[in-house]
This record gives sequence, C-alpha cells and structure tokens, in this order.
Amino acid sequence: MTRPVIGVTTSRRSGWRIFPLVNLNLWLTGGRGMRWGAGRPHDLDAVDGVIIGGGDDIGPELYGGTIGVSARLDPDRDAFERCIAEEAISRNIPVLGICRGAQMLNVALGGTLDQDAWATFAPARKITTILPKRDICVAEDTLLARLAGHAPMKVNALHTQAVDRLGQGLRISARDTAGMVQAIERSSDPFALGVQWHPEHLFYAHRQRAIFRALVSAARARAERRDQTSRAFAEAKPLN
Repeated sequence: MTRPVIGVTTSRRSGWRIFPLVNLNLWLTGGRGMRWGAGRPHDLDAVDGVIIGGGDDIGPELYGGTIGVSARLDPDRDAFERCIAEEAISRNIPVLGICRGAQMLNVALGGTLDQDAWATFAPARKITTILPKRDICVAEDTLLARLAGHAPMKVNALHTQAVDRLGQGLRISARDTAGMVQAIERSSDPFALGVQWHPEHLFYAHRQRAIFRALVSAARARAERRDQTSRAFAEAKPLN
C-alpha cells in the first residue's frame, strides 16, 4: 500500500535534527514525511496531510499579545505556517500540531495564546525536558481519548506559551494537573489535533504512536477519496 505523504513544517534553527525524528514516527505508522519551512519549496497538492512542528514562539502580533515578552521569534515562519494551517483546514487536509504547531492551529482559527504560561500557572512546576515528566488528564468523549485512551498520561514539556482562548471550532481535549491546556482538537472533520507536548520524542510509547497513526490514517483516507474522485471524473469524461 502506498504511504501517504505528510508535509512537515520545521524551524530553521532545529529542523535538521527534528525532521528525521518526526519522519521516523510517520514511517513507523505507515506514512512518510516531506520537510517544509519558510523559504523552502512546499505544495499542499503534493501531500495528504500536514504536521505543523515545534520550535520558535509565535509572534504576539498574530493574536494581540504583548510585544517584548517572547524572546525567540521567526516572523517568516509565522506567516508561512498560519497560511498552511488556514488552507489545510479549508481544504479538508488532516493537520497535526505539535507544541508550537498546536498553538498555531489555535491562532489560525482565531484563538489567542498565554505568552508566559508558567507564570500564569504558577502552581505548576516548570519542566523543560524531552522526558515524560508532566502529568496530564485526557478529557473523555474526545478524539484524543478515542486515539490514546482517557487514562492519565505522562508527557514531556519544552514550551513557554500555551493556548488561552480557543479558536473557532476547537475544544480542549487535555489539561495538565495545574489546569494548563495540553491538547486541542476540532470537534468535526477535517482531522485537526494539536498537542502541547512532543510525541515524536516518545515514539516508544504506544499511546504517542497512536497520535501519528491517526494522522496517517486520516491522510490515507483523504488520498483514497481523492483518487476515487479522479477515476470517476476520468471515466465520465467523453472521448473525442
């Protein structure tokens, strides 16, 4: 069976080391990745799904935040990924947002971010590690619960920002024990899930692989529908 192609947006700073890890997760679950980034070639017509990856903070001008709070910004990446997120949703292309990607999914749908989440949620012990050290609670009756189960989950944490006001059509599917949003999702098609943690570092955990597997499955289903439509159109086209 042909592997669905997933466009993966990356940071100019860390994409060279993160993309191979994301691609490994996609390969393990039946897909294959294509690296994208600001200034790099990209084509939504060439892919069956999209991952918006982690890295830099999102510029506050995109959601009405405060200038000067975030230290590491990339305006070109902001513009590129916002466009990708908006167009993917409008074209029913499955989207997975990872850390910054979850935040960008929220912003692209009109939501806002907490620029200093660790200060807002002061009772939460700040954790910055790729190891699964943060406890989160998955909401029942959500896509994430169906994919990975609703039992408490341990995840990693590398972020400074977090989702604040939800974007249009989104709902919260997980919070940590301090109440900080850790996952968001669309409540209807197309598939769109954003996780605040980095599941690509946790490829050994079946609940984390399930997230990538769900994206790949949604991408494969979309590709099959597209191929069926193309065949039907070709068969219906009159011969000259």
